Amino acid sequence: QVQLEESGGGLVQAGASLRLSCTAPARTFRTSTMGWWRQAPGKGREFVASISWSGELTIYEDSVKGRFTISRADAKNTVYLQMNGLRPEDTATYYCAARPTPDRSVLINVASEYDYWGQGTQVTVSS
Repeated sequence: QVQLEESGGGLVQAGASLRLSCTAPARTFRTSTMGWWRQAPGKGREFVASISWSGELTIYEDSVKGRFTISRADAKNTVYLQMNGLRPEDTATYYCAARPTPDRSVLINVASEYDYWGQGTQVTVSS
C-alpha cells in the first residue's frame, strides 16, 4: 500500500497564502504524475492541478489559474501546492494523488485515473 501524506492546511483569512505539501515513497513519486484535488462539504471531489513526473508540464482548474502553483521536488519526494490570494470558496479538504506512468509528460485531471490518494488536509478561508 502506497501512502501519501499531505500537510500545510489551516485556517486563514481571505487573501492569505498557504503552501500544501505531499510526500510519497521515492519509488512511486519519481515516476508518477501527481495531482491535487479538493472536496468542499456537500460537493464532489474537484480537480485543482496536476504536474507531470518530469516536472515540465502543469495544468490547472480554471478558478485557480494565476493564484495556485503546483511544483515538485524530487530530492524530497514532495509535491507542493502554493496557494495565493485565497478565497472563501477555496475552503475544502485538499488531497494529493499519484499515478505511476512510464510517460514523463502525462497530466491527469480525471480522479479515477489516479492510483494512490492521501488522507487530505483541511483548508479553511474566512471572509
